[in-house]
Amino acid sequence: MESHRLVKKAIKGNRNAFEKLVQQHYEKIYRTAYLYVHNEEDALDVVQEATYQAFTSIHSLKNPEYFSTWLTRIVIRCSGRVLKRKKNVVPLSDEILSNLPDQANVNIEESLQLLDAIKQLKENYCTAIILFYYHDYSIKTISSIMEIPESTVKTYLSRGKAELKKSYNNEEDKCHG
Repeated sequence: MESHRLVKKAIKGNRNAFEKLVQQHYEKIYRTAYLYVHNEEDALDVVQEATYQAFTSIHSLKNPEYFSTWLTRIVIRCSGRVLKRKKNVVPLSDEILSNLPDQANVNIEESLQLLDAIKQLKENYCTAIILFYYHDYSIKTISSIMEIPESTVKTYLSRGKAELKKSYNNEEDKCHG
């Protein structure tokens, strides 16, 4: 409820309310940006650009309860722009993985393999998988963020998982073959 009130204040032009909202959502938007651009500097650039765009256009947000979804959509668009601008892929490494939040209890080798496999997916599959499995968004919310029908989200998730499974099976065959 507090967040809902802050969004309404921010829409009316209250800078402090907007700043508090960004602070509340910072970890999530940074993590989303990082999953797309794969390095800290670009992720910080994405967060900065997305925050600026959100600030300058918050007055256009019609439903305050969708602030998080709206902000995530902006982060994804900004991430895409950064990737298009750079046109090079930063390879995942142990150093990058060690900088990811919440990695203390996860096997680094498996994380490297999974993130590398996700990175290889088509952009739509990658986006759906990141939003569903990393952010625990519902199919309906992902549909809204990606601006596609729910059935398409389900298809992207299904096909993305199938490609990940195929990728893992290929890796296993290499190891045992």
